[in-house]
Amino acid sequence: MNAVGEQQTPEQALPYAQVARAIEYLRAHARRQPRLAEVAAFVGLSESEFQRRFSSWAGISPKRFLQFLSKEYAKEALRRSASVLEAAFDAGLSSPGRLHDLLVTCEAVTPGEVRAFGDGVSIRCGFHPSPFGEMFVAVTPRGVCRLAFVEADGRDGALDALREEWPRADVRRDDAGAADIARRIFGSGRAADSLHLWVKGSNFQLKVWEALLRIPAGCLVSYRDVARAIGRPDAPRAVGSAVAANPVALLIPCHRVIRASGDLGEYRWGLARKATLIASEAVAAL
Repeated sequence: MNAVGEQQTPEQALPYAQVARAIEYLRAHARRQPRLAEVAAFVGLSESEFQRRFSSWAGISPKRFLQFLSKEYAKEALRRSASVLEAAFDAGLSSPGRLHDLLVTCEAVTPGEVRAFGDGVSIRCGFHPSPFGEMFVAVTPRGVCRLAFVEADGRDGALDALREEWPRADVRRDDAGAADIARRIFGSGRAADSLHLWVKGSNFQLKVWEALLRIPAGCLVSYRDVARAIGRPDAPRAVGSAVAANPVALLIPCHRVIRASGDLGEYRWGLARKATLIASEAVAAL
């Protein structure tokens, strides 16, 4: 995939919405393995144009990409990753999860800061395209406090959710700052330093999110695996709720947690996007 912000050729400019429609169609009809022409017609492109654009976007053909969307792949990935969290904890790693060589560290909002509802906090937020749809990024001097994908409620909905969470904060629009974060996440080359997160959650949620930071790209774990890793093997449902409450998409990689059966489970920003993230990381690991 091209780095965010780089000029794309017409062949590479396959909008994520079109990709998502194709992936939803492929997943819905995976058992009968739909022909390329059928999927291309569904998204309104010729067969050759769809093949060229999708392959440029994903790095592999639609047929090969479909293999990484299958339940069989998910179940095999779970088997391979069964001890990944245990190994990470045993090694004493505080946050080994990387996205394009970007080391992510995390700090919790204190109880006093929570009670202040953001009073005295300066938040700069903005929107920027990504390979997985438009992103909304909110940053404080302490770190990124929110990263979300713009959904059906649009940009206004993303801004409203931020202001509801931080009602007393000084919130200002900064699309240039959002572009800088996007380049650090998706840009080519090694990041110069780590990207810091500043997140608000219960003690249990924070333990879950810290565990998610230990899941390497290309690996999948189950909710039960995460529950065991945080010393709460009896709480996979509570883990699922904490995963769903993740305020920072991608960087706290909740998309790498699926059901033990191999089903993807839920995803705050849509199952098509979760499937795409999982498959794209599998491709990058080839």
